[in-house]
Amino acid sequence: MVDIIDGALFQRMVIHGSASINAQKQAINDLNVFPVPDGDTGTNMSLTIGTAAAEAKKKPAQSIGKAASINASALLRGARGNSGVILSLLFRGVSKGFKEKDEADGVAFAAALNEGVSAAYKAVMKPAEGTILTVSRLAAAKASEAAQEHNSVEAVLEAAINQGQVALADTVNQNPVLKKAGVVDAGGKGFLTILQGMLDELRGLPVPAEEDDSLPVKESADFAALSEEDITFTFDTVFIVRKTANKSIEPFRSYLNSIGDSLVIGEDDEAFKVHVHTDIPGAALSEAQKYGTLELAKIENMRTQAEELAAGKQAQSTDDLEQIEAELEAQEAQGEAIAAPEKKYGVVAVSAGEGMASVFRDLGVDGIISGGQTMNPSTEDILREIARTPAEVVFVLPNNKNIIMAAQQCVGLIEGKEVVVVPTRTVPQGISAMLVLDPEADTEANAAAMEEARKNVRTSEVTYAARDSDFDGFDIHEGDYMALAEGQLFGTDRAIGSLLERLAKADSQQNAEFISIFYGEDVTEDQANEALSIFQKACPSAEITLLSGGQPVYYYMISAE
Repeated sequence: MVDIIDGALFQRMVIHGSASINAQKQAINDLNVFPVPDGDTGTNMSLTIGTAAAEAKKKPAQSIGKAASINASALLRGARGNSGVILSLLFRGVSKGFKEKDEADGVAFAAALNEGVSAAYKAVMKPAEGTILTVSRLAAAKASEAAQEHNSVEAVLEAAINQGQVALADTVNQNPVLKKAGVVDAGGKGFLTILQGMLDELRGLPVPAEEDDSLPVKESADFAALSEEDITFTFDTVFIVRKTANKSIEPFRSYLNSIGDSLVIGEDDEAFKVHVHTDIPGAALSEAQKYGTLELAKIENMRTQAEELAAGKQAQSTDDLEQIEAELEAQEAQGEAIAAPEKKYGVVAVSAGEGMASVFRDLGVDGIISGGQTMNPSTEDILREIARTPAEVVFVLPNNKNIIMAAQQCVGLIEGKEVVVVPTRTVPQGISAMLVLDPEADTEANAAAMEEARKNVRTSEVTYAARDSDFDGFDIHEGDYMALAEGQLFGTDRAIGSLLERLAKADSQQNAEFISIFYGEDVTEDQANEALSIFQKACPSAEITLLSGGQPVYYYMISAE
């Protein structure tokens, strides 16, 4: 039984917890009731704590106070989606509980868990039962009881998980939507998965294996084991590409397989790293630039290296790339210079699709963060763009309900810049908020005007069902077209035209003076014009504008004012 933990052990627990939820993230994603394609809970929580695990590997700490502080800082920067933000808040409170401690026993561990719950509840304006908050609160309360009986971290953590599982099972009865779907809360399940991983580390159980496509890229070949006949392709090629668009790299993977072998690709939300043996490395690098910006590359001739090794010489290796990458990360860790104010107000907006981004740029937005459904930016992503904005006051437009909390974590983090988050839940709301920003008005007046403007927008969206679901009286099948009105399910259909007709006849469109239709990347111009005709016929008194938004996932975003 492990009674006391130090910083090094706590970091190993976090790394194990990260691996555990990464292995279970799809099962947690599948608990999401709403069938819309989204940045799902399991993915968001896995990416969030994955940031902390990566930091723990780079910055070992002996005291638990220091380890928990490193952990909390990384989680804050890496928080994605509401579930990721709440997870970061839970661990931020844990860090507060461990402050200035070298070690923690069961009593201290239980107290830290309760500090985490307190931090999370304070940050959520309307805490709802049947969520990760409920599960964490009841688990932490049981931890305190257990600590009085047995002052051991392992015993306390086991008791917290057992009580958490009971609380998790009851979430299906506390939330009507979960009850109807017959599933437990995904966030609560994710939190307990992490805690279980931490307990498994205390008990010496093996860390779950990661998925093949998320394994670190092998950056060097074992040249000593190679003979001339073993070398099918000449050049050992390793490079890193920083993503600039939400674009699948699967076609690139297929291309590389066609021109080489020994292919391994490691990918995260911001970049991907490639290792491949090929005879045409230049072609591989050129093709890579269709998917982002080439940052680092190292190419070595394996035949020459094999000859050098056979002659007893020292051969250069693509391992050199690791050193270069470490230097680059060190530069990033120092942080980018905060842009000096050149004006009173600046704006940062989250947007998916080049068309939407162009609209925001035309309206004067300073910084665009690529993101939205399926791709929730982290707090660090948002913070970086705020720092680059040369203004005293920076308004942030999240434009998605699952990004608002991540944006709010940025408030107060940059000295000398006031950050104001306008809680826009859709891109059309963000556009309307931007239209009323007055350079001559004071900050409070602008914030109020932008809030009022976003409230006056009614947003409808057309997407597809990512999974079968019986939701809110709708029998939904994977691949159905789905219409949402203000985030609520409006209707489904196998034909998009009939669904658009029903949407055009809804009250929000019938009572509107202005309607804007943004069509997505999967919609042709002819199809978009057909949608425009449907709305013009159904809404003859409204002024209707058709724009190419280029957004993924959503075929149409429709703004009514």
